[in-house]
Amino acid sequence: MTASIVGWAHTPFGKMDAETVESLIVRVSTDALVDAGIAPGDVDEIILGHFNAGFSPQDFTAALVLQADPALRFKPATRVENACATGSAAVHQAIKTIQAGAARVVLVVGVEQMSRTPGPEVGRNLLRASYLPEDGEIAGGFAGVFGKIAEQYFQRYGDQSDALAMIAAKNHKNGVANPYAQMRKDLGFEYCRSEGEKNPFVAGPLKRTDCSLVSDGAAALVMTDAETAKTMRKAVSFKATAHAQDFLPMSKRNIVDFEGCSVVWARALQAAGVGLSDLSFVETHDCFTIAELIEYEAMGLTPKGQGARAIKEGWTQIGGKLPINPSGGLKAKGHPIGATGVSMHVMSAMQLTGQAPEGMQLKNPQLAGIFNMGGAAVANYVSILEPAR
Repeated sequence: MTASIVGWAHTPFGKMDAETVESLIVRVSTDALVDAGIAPGDVDEIILGHFNAGFSPQDFTAALVLQADPALRFKPATRVENACATGSAAVHQAIKTIQAGAARVVLVVGVEQMSRTPGPEVGRNLLRASYLPEDGEIAGGFAGVFGKIAEQYFQRYGDQSDALAMIAAKNHKNGVANPYAQMRKDLGFEYCRSEGEKNPFVAGPLKRTDCSLVSDGAAALVMTDAETAKTMRKAVSFKATAHAQDFLPMSKRNIVDFEGCSVVWARALQAAGVGLSDLSFVETHDCFTIAELIEYEAMGLTPKGQGARAIKEGWTQIGGKLPINPSGGLKAKGHPIGATGVSMHVMSAMQLTGQAPEGMQLKNPQLAGIFNMGGAAVANYVSILEPAR
């Protein structure tokens, strides 16, 4: 492919009362350009990923990137959105722009500020990423949607509460070493497995530790064509990408199979000319632990109904056959909707260049897989990355 990542920036994720959507955008835009060693005036296009859906009163945000530097004035700037996969939608749009020859340097920013929104309203906002005629009144908001998925999975394949708790515990353990993570605490299996005052059931069989966090944060990438990347201090190349959009109503799909996830993984691996076993690690979309479990099966790590094997036998741990979410994933790192997909690409680029934070860096990773999902396996994106040199 023709696109490469040559610089990045990432705020910590969490509750950031002193920040605004604008300040977060400006912060990562400035830092990413400095990291890449590219002057703002050399940017050809700007792509902003921002879900919003009621989280921010300011709902026309693409031009806020220009606040980072006057030299960005009059650059083309566009906001893209595809639910929880908004960040990857922005990244993939930048690739298309570069491949078309319409831009040499693209600044990609993902942002969300969710914590200023009252809890019940957060649930209603997120529920807009489901099919409201069917799920608009579901108890528990968007967690209720995945609670329903978990119930159906349990009915088909048996109680998977142990596996879900192990996934949560793994990701929280990994998040301890990630300075950008919202929750840097090793909660352990027993805490994640046990219902209690601090870990109540939220929806169906899902407890609080099965659900990603309400987060603020931003991340940014500087992307260039391959020729320009050869002149940069560092570069990570896109070996392949894939995007598949599925039906929005869950009633039109076999929801426990995540078919769109299977399709994009198959397309991306084929395009890259590699197998799943060739990947050094994967950053996957664990908005809920049941999602990560089903994604093991959809990516081809295990047969259907056997995803629990991957976590119970240690395959997805750091040091296992395919580490999943060494960053801590959405579960520990946080999930500011519009920033998540960009963050996954930043975390993967750090790993592949040996620049991940101490304790989080894997040993000599050569190939990264990213799966970012919008809605309940509706918007499905995969990127496969490798060091450019």
